[in-house]
Amino acid sequence: MKRLLTFLICFSVLIFWSSCRNDFEFSPSTGNLEFARDTVYLDTVFTNIGSSTYNLKVYNRSDEDIVIPTIQLENGVSSYYRMNIDGTTGLADDQEGKFFEDVELLANDSLYIFIETTIDIEALSNSDIQFLYTDRILFDSGNNQQDVDLVTLVKDAVFIYPNKDEETNIIETLTFDVDGDGNPDETTLQGRFLEDEELTFTNEKPYVIYGYAGVGNGQTLTMESGARVHFHAESGIIVTQGGTLNINGDLSTDQDLLENEVILEGDRLEPLYEDIPGQWGTIWLFDGSINNTINHATIKNATIGVLSEFGQNDPNAKLTITNSQVYNTSSFGILGNATSITAENVVINNSGQSSFAGTFGGVYNLTHCTIANYWNNSFRQYPALLINDFTVDENNTIYTNTTVANINNCIVYGNDNPEFLLENEGAEFTFKFNNCLLSFNNSNLDGSGNYDFDDITNYEGNWFNLDPDFEDPFENLMRIGADSDANGIGSPAFLITEDILGETRVSPPDAGAYKSVNFEE
Repeated sequence: MKRLLTFLICFSVLIFWSSCRNDFEFSPSTGNLEFARDTVYLDTVFTNIGSSTYNLKVYNRSDEDIVIPTIQLENGVSSYYRMNIDGTTGLADDQEGKFFEDVELLANDSLYIFIETTIDIEALSNSDIQFLYTDRILFDSGNNQQDVDLVTLVKDAVFIYPNKDEETNIIETLTFDVDGDGNPDETTLQGRFLEDEELTFTNEKPYVIYGYAGVGNGQTLTMESGARVHFHAESGIIVTQGGTLNINGDLSTDQDLLENEVILEGDRLEPLYEDIPGQWGTIWLFDGSINNTINHATIKNATIGVLSEFGQNDPNAKLTITNSQVYNTSSFGILGNATSITAENVVINNSGQSSFAGTFGGVYNLTHCTIANYWNNSFRQYPALLINDFTVDENNTIYTNTTVANINNCIVYGNDNPEFLLENEGAEFTFKFNNCLLSFNNSNLDGSGNYDFDDITNYEGNWFNLDPDFEDPFENLMRIGADSDANGIGSPAFLITEDILGETRVSPPDAGAYKSVNFEE
């Protein structure tokens, strides 16, 4: 009986206490919300391409639970923005993501608003190639109204993409002679060959490529000074038999804007993606493509920056690349396979494997290049510079090929050691390093075979394991300072009169792609 009486008393007190609580009794907001920021910048997007999702945090700093009568976009249902508030999309139908009613927010609590946009620039302007689109998020109304600005820069672009079958939803793939037997072969590469009227990329609008843009027999793809080319994931350019790629950038006066450089990168324009490797595929110079040239280009954030295959006995180098930069590749910066590459004033850095690799033989002439690798995203298996004369098939059969490699007035360095590797499986293997600054400190290899540094047949005028004094290699700032041990070690016999920035070199020149500077000035 006593236990029952105690239970009834406790139950009565609980009922009485609950009837006096005013928790969950929400008061209307009074215009005292606080925001993590007063403007949400959704960065830059291409027309009709969805943005990333951005967020805005909204705070109720008061001691009262409140209800916000309305949260809406000022442009209403015509707004190109859309919102999600803590997992809800608001009213249905045409106001979904645009208008929210009676949004509850507990005392001293916060909520998230997630914001996205997809904008058609043609609906905004018929002439401008870029347009600043704005809107506002309005909280409440009347005297209690507060707002947060939304800002997005929208760019018009030329879109190149494969066709899609409306009935089967199968995306077009490239068909060309893969095995060299003269017959076209179907591939699994999504993409299409460029039409004749698409073979000149200008600087009027950026280009956005989905899949692989193919350059066919007898075609030449020309990229003019200042062109901007953006690739979607698993996309790139493939130059097939009889085709040619000419990237014709020019020296820029502003090294931040690079107004005359041809820039090839991914299609994500948000700052978060500025230096993310592996966002797109590669520039693929396929077997049989000829006379490819790249000048004053920046190639970044690819899987392989440039892949050049075969053609080592062509009368001209299969690829001539000058005054260019290749950064942030998840695999190789430049990868050659039994090919011929001439590189002058080229900077390569931050590659998941090698920055420059010449494999299965070939002919490689590198002069005044900075071949560095300060990759720190994961373990890498290979050094900054790799040269070998073999390939291995699926049956573990080894095939070899002749190799010629001349590395003159270069810097080969990185955050691992050694930073160059020469692998010879028996074919004729001719190489020479002249007047380079090299990173090599391996007692198991030093002094033997390909690493007899006293053999002037292969090594002459080189310096080892000294400080290149890069400006900031982890940020791809690869200029060398006044205290660099690469200063003045180059040979006049291999002098290129101007560096990658157009600065006149003196004799004897500094090694690498840059003339040294005083960072303190």
